[in-house]
Amino acid sequence: MARLETFLRDRSPLDQNQLRRIRELTSDWQLLADLSFADLILWVPLRKDFKSWPTGYVAVAHIRPTTAATVFPQEVIGEEISWGSRPRIDQALSGAEIIRDAQPEKSGELLIKEETIPVILDEQVIAVISRHRNAELMRQPSRLELNYREVAHNVFRMVAEGTFPYTEHSELFDPAVRVGDGLIRLDINGVITYASPNAKSAFNRMGLAGELEGNNLGEVARKVSLVKADAHEEAIEVSLSGKSLRRVEIENLGGTIDLMALPLLAAADRIGAIVLLQNVTELRRRERELVTKDATIREIHHRVKNNLQTVSALLRLQSRRIEDPAASAALNEAVRRIASIALVHETLSSSTEASVAFDDVLDRLVTHALELSPRMGELQISRSGALGSLDPRIATPLSLVVTELIHNALEHGLAVSGENLKIEVNRAGDVVTITIFDDGIGLPEGFSLSESANLGLQIVRTLTENELKGSINLVRTDRGTEAQLKFPL
Repeated sequence: MARLETFLRDRSPLDQNQLRRIRELTSDWQLLADLSFADLILWVPLRKDFKSWPTGYVAVAHIRPTTAATVFPQEVIGEEISWGSRPRIDQALSGAEIIRDAQPEKSGELLIKEETIPVILDEQVIAVISRHRNAELMRQPSRLELNYREVAHNVFRMVAEGTFPYTEHSELFDPAVRVGDGLIRLDINGVITYASPNAKSAFNRMGLAGELEGNNLGEVARKVSLVKADAHEEAIEVSLSGKSLRRVEIENLGGTIDLMALPLLAAADRIGAIVLLQNVTELRRRERELVTKDATIREIHHRVKNNLQTVSALLRLQSRRIEDPAASAALNEAVRRIASIALVHETLSSSTEASVAFDDVLDRLVTHALELSPRMGELQISRSGALGSLDPRIATPLSLVVTELIHNALEHGLAVSGENLKIEVNRAGDVVTITIFDDGIGLPEGFSLSESANLGLQIVRTLTENELKGSINLVRTDRGTEAQLKFPL
């Protein structure tokens, strides 16, 4: 509710705790709208302080029910009313009690019945909820509607007593369970007094043959569930007793049901509970498929890494048996390039993310390259900036490019002179710039990257242009050589 502070700036004395309470209420009040088949509007009084008489109210939130047609198709958030224009809102604010109206009023073509409920925090009325229902739909309520409305009255009374939203609501209400997916009503002993048709259907799909009503919900859930709680976990019977706010899942071969128990209070005394439930069988099946796919992908990366390491080992053995120094060096360069690719696959195999944490890869590439340098103990290497996570499609060619540039700097620029290798990373928006600088002997006179016959530089140029869709520039400076790689994400 980013607009809340905008509406109330310099017009309301609400502090941060009170504003947080309003946000908590409006994050959970779809439940209230659906249970009462009504539109809900939240009004905040406009005044300098709590000792001053309000000059009026501003509507800061509006929720429409999913169980009935709305009575306010137009936007009402931001609407302001003056003190005295809506007596029931004034009465709820001044009397700190729920105001019911037995007489519906004409609004356009509809007969609207309005009730107002004070929102209380620490015995202070901080806002008022107006509930608006179509009186035409209330004449012949079904058993479901009667139970929903009775529960709604209980929950609205908790709002007026300051016990709703629940203090521990934030985690358990995410994701929210909808009233229409299934509702069970419990007495103070956890016995089912009412179960909606969708709730009955959910348990029937779980294999329950008998009736729900008249049975203890915790015992029913324990009987149909194949997944037993661990020794350190709370028993299903306790979780679904309705004594406290709890959320559990029960599962068997018939499917999976998500249940959230909400205790109903009156003057801090428990008078029963409701349980909202949802059939999440398909959702859990898809989650398991994703977990399986992720595990399979990680295993593939692990095997690719192992295979690449095997290839590297074979090439290393072959290079030792070759007497030609040039051929042996070429094989060693191939080993180094394969190792950089294997490093990316190793990172992906050990990560649960689909992206590569390239800063870690870069550090390992630098360490590996330095270990191969005969001047390892003489050189100073520094790195600044961060790349973050990259798509594997980019990470693999980038690791090869960076490997070649670092290797060239160590093998040629810093072979006999110089002592500093600096790597600067800059990620600005969707553009990445990597600069590698060494203070060695520098590039030879007349050097041209496009005309260079060096295989490593040819790989750099090809991968940069074709795979990274970027550019590479090598220049001789007064202090050595600077290689600048730039590419879009």
